[in-house]
Amino acid sequence: MNNLFFKDHKKALITGGAGFIGGALIRRLLKDTELKIFNLDKLGYASDLKNIENLIKSDNISRDKYEFIKFNLCEDKKIHDLINKIKPDLIFHLAAESHVDRSIEGPEVFINSNINGTFNLLEATRLYWEGLPEKKQKKFRFHHISTDEVFGSLSTKGFFTENSNYAPRSPYSASKAASDHLVNAWHHTYGLPVILTNCSNNFGPFQYPEKLIPLAIRMALRGLPIPMYANGQNVRDWLFVEDHIDALILAASLAKPGSNYCVGGFGERTNISVLLSICSILDEMRPRKNPYKNLIQSVSDRPGHDKRYAIDSSLIQKELGWTPNYKFEDALKITVDWYLRNSEWSKEKFA
Repeated sequence: MNNLFFKDHKKALITGGAGFIGGALIRRLLKDTELKIFNLDKLGYASDLKNIENLIKSDNISRDKYEFIKFNLCEDKKIHDLINKIKPDLIFHLAAESHVDRSIEGPEVFINSNINGTFNLLEATRLYWEGLPEKKQKKFRFHHISTDEVFGSLSTKGFFTENSNYAPRSPYSASKAASDHLVNAWHHTYGLPVILTNCSNNFGPFQYPEKLIPLAIRMALRGLPIPMYANGQNVRDWLFVEDHIDALILAASLAKPGSNYCVGGFGERTNISVLLSICSILDEMRPRKNPYKNLIQSVSDRPGHDKRYAIDSSLIQKELGWTPNYKFEDALKITVDWYLRNSEWSKEKFA
């Protein structure tokens, strides 16, 4: 990535910028572009603003380049006034509830956030965009970041592509599928210049320790059982967050309005193999008397647990030149090392 991206844009509004992927995107944009970033987030349980603040301090980034605004898209109806005040040239929409287990336990918040929040943002953006001069209308982009889970579950063969049918199987994935449909509808009906990307499972530093990889690291370091659903044979396509950010920037910069790209990391692994890899890395970096793999413990399977996700990323490779820079094994070592060096960060999240 280089600072030639977004040379025709001045302001970017990012929803969900206190989240894992949103925070990584903001840090990259602050370092590599001249954009002024407006971070819109309601600050939920998994939110973290320290990683952005620490970057601003350590890299001596001008405070004029960044502004945080606490805002709830699904409750506050003043979003139109706020967008008109900011006057963004670009919107990245990442704000979403994203944990499947939590969606099973309490689906209502997922419906409100992922569907109603997206609708509110789309309508406010449409009204703002329709009032722009033609030149600015052509440059404006609304980039909606979604998940491969909207496509349902795969058998042992095949891959998700941009033409895959939607078949969500959890409250989380159903709410994200609905948001995708809304974004596409606002493009086809009103002409709003949208970009849509569906990514595979992300991982990396600063991920809230309820997801598989950071949870396994946290439990292992505490000498507690590492939970694994059933026999651990469910398959996911793992994407290092920094590779995902590369894809998001390329898509927002170069893709034509109405484009849709699937972004996967070529990191297809069973859950048990991921856990064993984490344990092996920990055996090297933080050895203990007994191997960490002895801590892996099977637990009751998640209701409606999708068997396999895998993405064919050939379209974004062909059209935008994206390719992941990190192999899964190397990125996993980087991730484990970060959690080892930042154990206090995880403790704060569970304080």
